Amino acid sequence: MITAFLTFLFFFAIIGSILYGRKLIKTEKVDAVFGNPERAKGGIHWVIVGSSFLLLVWLYYSWDIAKSFFPRSANELCQVGKVNESLLSLKYLFPIHERQLKSTSVIETETENLNSIILEIEESSKVNDKNKSILIDFVTKTKSTIPLLTSEKLLNNKTREQIIIITQKIDDLTKNFAKNDYPNESTEDEIKRINASKEEGTWSASSTSIENTVEIPSIPKTKRGLKFQTAAKELTLISDEFFELRNHNEQYSSKLENLKKDIKDFRSGLSSSEEISSSFAKDILKIARRIEYASIFPPSTLIEMQASIENFDEVLKKEQGGLRWIDVFLFPSGTIISSGPSCSEQGSGRWLPKPSDTVNKFALMLNPDIGFKQIPLIWYKMMDVSKIVGFLLPDWIADILPGEYPVHNEKGEIKSNFKSRVLSFVTGEFTLFKIPVPTGHIWDSFLRVFLGLVAGIIVGVPLGLYMGLNRFAKGFFDPLIELYRPVPPLAWAPLVISVLGIDNLGKVFLLFMVSLSIMIISARAGASGTQLSKIHAAHSLGASKWQILRHVIFPNSLPEILTGIRVATGMCWGTLVAAEFLAGTTGVGFVENVAKKYFQYEVIWITIFIMGMLGLVFDITIRKIIDKTIPWRGKG
Repeated sequence: MITAFLTFLFFFAIIGSILYGRKLIKTEKVDAVFGNPERAKGGIHWVIVGSSFLLLVWLYYSWDIAKSFFPRSANELCQVGKVNESLLSLKYLFPIHERQLKSTSVIETETENLNSIILEIEESSKVNDKNKSILIDFVTKTKSTIPLLTSEKLLNNKTREQIIIITQKIDDLTKNFAKNDYPNESTEDEIKRINASKEEGTWSASSTSIENTVEIPSIPKTKRGLKFQTAAKELTLISDEFFELRNHNEQYSSKLENLKKDIKDFRSGLSSSEEISSSFAKDILKIARRIEYASIFPPSTLIEMQASIENFDEVLKKEQGGLRWIDVFLFPSGTIISSGPSCSEQGSGRWLPKPSDTVNKFALMLNPDIGFKQIPLIWYKMMDVSKIVGFLLPDWIADILPGEYPVHNEKGEIKSNFKSRVLSFVTGEFTLFKIPVPTGHIWDSFLRVFLGLVAGIIVGVPLGLYMGLNRFAKGFFDPLIELYRPVPPLAWAPLVISVLGIDNLGKVFLLFMVSLSIMIISARAGASGTQLSKIHAAHSLGASKWQILRHVIFPNSLPEILTGIRVATGMCWGTLVAAEFLAGTTGVGFVENVAKKYFQYEVIWITIFIMGMLGLVFDITIRKIIDKTIPWRGKG
């Protein structure tokens, strides 16, 4: 119901926002010339249009709309898929979906293969004339077996009767299948029994486990589904009965046995130097056996069976009723297919998880008691403030104090002194009070990106400004920066993680390397791009070098620097996922890597959404900073 409501909501939101936007265009000022940034300022209604359209497309192509409005459709299409699977083997023999009879295709293919073998035998210099003559005779005998299978006169009565019986079974199934009460044996009671048994869940219903998901329940849940399943079982038996049938009359069987015996005797009489002749004889025997096991019949023998199959196919389409239109319009880019007793989604609905299932899975993973791999996505833990103090204060504060650390006495007792108490304070070995601290996969990834980005800004911006203002700095540092900057972060990842370990230090340093080069280039471009007239004006007013840097060069470099921060943020997120893929036990990239191994598509899309939202939070924050710090941008 929620998905159905959202579908209508998104649809009317798109229509309403477009109408509102068109009305607004007629009333607002249009005196801004082309190229004026004011013309590019959109409204919230266009954001609604874009977001609603994206979500509506997701609902449609993930088949969540079909699941919401027609929750039983997948189960019924599963049963239809079983019928189609049973029917496909029979239809494959006739020019229904193919261009010609399967018998014709087999005869054509094997005749070409035999002709090719004759050419190879004649052109072979490693086969003597005597063996060539014998091998060509084998090919001729193999060819002569084909007319024995395609002759209407040689078709024995038993085979003919079996074909008539099978055709009649298809006709009877067609008649019964078209009846409303098929199958006749208490259909309603059977459906109630199946639904009461709860042997399977509903379509794409997520289980209580992160790893397991029921995709398509294969047991029929409706009267129509039971009808198709019963027809599929009967059709499978008919198909199996037909394919056990062989058009082997006495003349064909006798000739084939003689051919097999002659080839066997011929190969056993060859010497080791005549291996090529043995190989040719073996290939001929393979073709003879393929012809033997192929369903080759006289051309007019299966005409009535073909008509019966086509008639059943028409009734099958008719009995689907509205289900066919549901399949066409609400299952884009695929359908539900059957493979043996199970069914699965084939198309966009398979790799594009349904929003409803994704939200349910996300809610399940947000539960701190479940999380992912016993670690919550985002939660908190109570931490003593002493641990934070111990992290911030360096241990050497205690080392530089006068005096010695306490030593144990003869009784094995240790009495603390001022120096040891200071050491306990700077290392956090004391108890104060506890505060909540974020924890989990999302927090770990966020913190790694934040620390790597901040470190890159702190080091990269001053160095970039220095390179933009000093020829020595530019000449000295430029080769070093340009040497490692073009190298993809993934190339550095194995080395950095191997040297610094798989903990946070290695990942943060890798992100620092990524953001450093971007910030250096951005700051250098901003510093070197400052207008010379502004610098001369500041000089003429008596400004010092520091004042020029503080009030002229740095403000003019801010647009480049802040743009560099936006670029570095995106690069850091991409690199972080790669680093957590390679080595890590926490983080969004680690979650996606594990989900990939187990084909957990919902979890993969959840990680993509999380990374997108975190990246958007970073980007919106930087945009706000840009609006506050450089409001003159684009207005000069």
